[in-house]
Amino acid sequence: MTVEGFLQGRRLQLARGVLLQCIMGGYPAARFYGSDDGDLALNAEPTQIHRLPWSETPRALAICDADELDGRSSGLSTRGLLKQVIARYASHGWQPVVATELEFFVFARNADPLQPFQPPLGLDGRREDGGSAFSVSSNNGLRPFFHEVYQCMSALGLPRDTVMHEMGVSQFEINLLHGDPLLLADQTFLFKHLLKEVALKHGLNVVCMAKPLAHTPGSSMHIHQSVVEQGSGQNIFSAADGQATPAFYQFIGGQQAAMADFTLLFAPHVNSYQRLCHPYASPNNACWSEDNRAAGLRIPASAPIARRVENRLPGADANPYLALAASLAAGLYGIEQQLQPSAQIQGEFEVPDNLTLPCTMHAAIERLKRSELALALFGKEFIDGYIASKTLELTSFFDEITPWERRVLAAHA
Repeated sequence: MTVEGFLQGRRLQLARGVLLQCIMGGYPAARFYGSDDGDLALNAEPTQIHRLPWSETPRALAICDADELDGRSSGLSTRGLLKQVIARYASHGWQPVVATELEFFVFARNADPLQPFQPPLGLDGRREDGGSAFSVSSNNGLRPFFHEVYQCMSALGLPRDTVMHEMGVSQFEINLLHGDPLLLADQTFLFKHLLKEVALKHGLNVVCMAKPLAHTPGSSMHIHQSVVEQGSGQNIFSAADGQATPAFYQFIGGQQAAMADFTLLFAPHVNSYQRLCHPYASPNNACWSEDNRAAGLRIPASAPIARRVENRLPGADANPYLALAASLAAGLYGIEQQLQPSAQIQGEFEVPDNLTLPCTMHAAIERLKRSELALALFGKEFIDGYIASKTLELTSFFDEITPWERRVLAAHA
């Protein structure tokens, strides 16, 4: 839209079906978004209108809510779903507080998708070999890229906590500062967009796939969650004496009760399950533990005021609005139903059958189809439409024969 049109308040409208568009570009059947495919209104969030500092031609981006023309939030809008979950907390006098940890890979340009990704050439003319976790070296040659990333974050008002080199080859992680879930979802979305745009300027390729490289750790989007009382800011997970409250354990119980049903919301693509089925600090279970990274629900070591639950299931490829909505809705469900968690685990452990999660996209789709809890929390319109879209994506994947099948099965099947 032109600047003039935007400032004059001209309404921007969008076909409802676009909210269910597949990653390949197609759409599920029209019945999932209304057979007439009518319009939605895109209403800009006033606090999320940003001039894009990396753009040589002046451009701005406005994060919008997708609303029905009568003013109601669209049932297909993931940002709208998150706002509904936050409102449910507010009805109890509470405010959820979250932080996201986003991992991503920085690769050289990759013009041929049949070829594996490669790290950029370092200053010594070599490529990283995977031995640079937590390195402070400049040898990877990425300092100019990250310098502009930090400048752009500052211009967009995106506060950062820490940035580090992660375990994978040319893999990095950023920790965003904790705060309001809607704000953190907006910031996570903006940061991913910023990363990819700045990388293109520097001749690089930022990839937020869950598992872009074999035999290498995948990329997660861990979610740290706590709940405070409105007004006082008191963490309801900690009592006055510093001990954990019943609400803390009930929140964990809700997460455990919903994680298997909601796996497709946290792991939305075929590649997501490459990460979950080859766990490397990427647990695909609903166990919980104090400071154990093998548990899907980890309780980080912290003071009572910062007691929180870390959901380690979502990948970097997850929709931040949907992942936060699903995780927070699960925790609130546990508090409201006074659910009790399983016994916590420590050290090496075997995952009980009732705490295992779907390990393929097909299994996750089937689990979500049967979920009465998902229907109750997110509505039939969204769940049915989301499943229809993801089923199309899975079908498209199975329409291709992989190099592994040609290499191995042609000779031996």
